[in-house]
Amino acid sequence: MRKKSEIAGKKQDTRFKPGQSGNPAGKPKGLRNRATLALEALLDGEAEKLTRKAIDLGLAGDMAALRLCLDRIMPPRRDRHVAFPLPAMNEPVDAVKGLASIVAAVASGELTPSEASELTKQVEGYARVLETVDHEERLRALEGKFGNGNRS
Repeated sequence: MRKKSEIAGKKQDTRFKPGQSGNPAGKPKGLRNRATLALEALLDGEAEKLTRKAIDLGLAGDMAALRLCLDRIMPPRRDRHVAFPLPAMNEPVDAVKGLASIVAAVASGELTPSEASELTKQVEGYARVLETVDHEERLRALEGKFGNGNRS
């Protein structure tokens, strides 16, 4: 038995093409998950009682309830602002001074290793941008000097 698409004379490819979405408009903004909406409807008006019960269980020694309460009181630590002065960096070579100050701050305990790692990434990225700008300026100067690459 032949497929309907083969009967029409050609085989149709119904798969999505690379880079082509099945829903180009995407999910509408603000659309809420059905499970979340159902859970909210079930909990409507009960949140205060449930919270009180979790607190009572936590105080009575239920470790899971205690962990739940503590996670709400003091959520896991996220990034924080690090007040750390870096030396001025106007040329890529200045990144060496920046990295040296970061290493010294870790050694003195002023920065944690993870904070230093994040700052190091920033200094390295900034140095790469400075290098790129410097190369672009040099290339333009050479092109101007030699007439856009024509050495006549």
